Amino acid sequence: MRIIRHYKHGDPSVLRVEETDQPSPGPGELLIRAEAIGVTYAEVQRRQGIPIGGHADLPGSPGGDVAGVVEAVGENVTTVRPGDRVVADVHHGAYADYAIAQASFAITIPPRLDAAEATLLPSPAQTAYHAIKEAGRLAPGETILIDAASGGVGHLAVQIAKAMGAGQVIALASTPAKLEFARELGADVVINYTDEDWDEQVKLATGGRGVDVVLETVGGDVLDKCIQLTAPFGRVVFYGSASGTMHRIHPLAFARAKTFTGFALYAMLYNKPEAVAAGQADLLQMILSGAVRPVVHARLGIEEAAKAHELMESRAQLGKIVLVP
Repeated sequence: MRIIRHYKHGDPSVLRVEETDQPSPGPGELLIRAEAIGVTYAEVQRRQGIPIGGHADLPGSPGGDVAGVVEAVGENVTTVRPGDRVVADVHHGAYADYAIAQASFAITIPPRLDAAEATLLPSPAQTAYHAIKEAGRLAPGETILIDAASGGVGHLAVQIAKAMGAGQVIALASTPAKLEFARELGADVVINYTDEDWDEQVKLATGGRGVDVVLETVGGDVLDKCIQLTAPFGRVVFYGSASGTMHRIHPLAFARAKTFTGFALYAMLYNKPEAVAAGQADLLQMILSGAVRPVVHARLGIEEAAKAHELMESRAQLGKIVLVP
């Protein structure tokens, strides 16, 4: 079978297609014949040598969200069986014809979703959902600020926030096309964060009060300004650093009873399985009802993994980039 690996850090050209033996599932695992593989920005950063989640190991074989058919299951797996169509987050070796996943992470694909759309269910949709609900504690009528609002997670967060009853969704993006995309998905206010006065535009949109919840994944100056824009008793949820830049934050920045919360989906998966299961059911209902629409920007072959990473680095995508074996 084919698999994508890299033996050094660098630009997308370090990704190479190799032939290897088909793996076998161990206890608690399943083998998925991949129909679609979701590409994440975290794997772009690991390929560059930026340790996301504490590692950027070599040799590298990117992880991702793999949708397809269960080919085999390991011992003690009773929740799925061969022939089922599932999608699961795969830590390593996701860019391949076959991938191993933890059975406990597998989500059954609803008949109405194709495999590429289904790749948004594990990491992107659950990250957006739980960052808003569990970490951000968004209440109906509150205002939420979402940056990178046109990306794989962000475009879902805009829709999920609206479905949860947000009073005002303010979307940040970097181009007119991305801003229009966020508006079409339901954002009430769209602002280009490359404008020098984008923070003043947020203040104007909230009547000077600021926002109740921030979903922040850029870091650097954007994070600094987002903290300043948070209203008293507001919550800043930080779930990534796409800029690769982090500044020191003084504790007095939170003196107005603001809360800063870091978020990682794995913390939910390993520590709050009941909340994850409830969130999956709620998300599927949102999607099947049409309240949330997963958007696939591009479908590329496995051998085009480098092109997929180039697209991610260009920040041009509207929605998710997917590899299709």
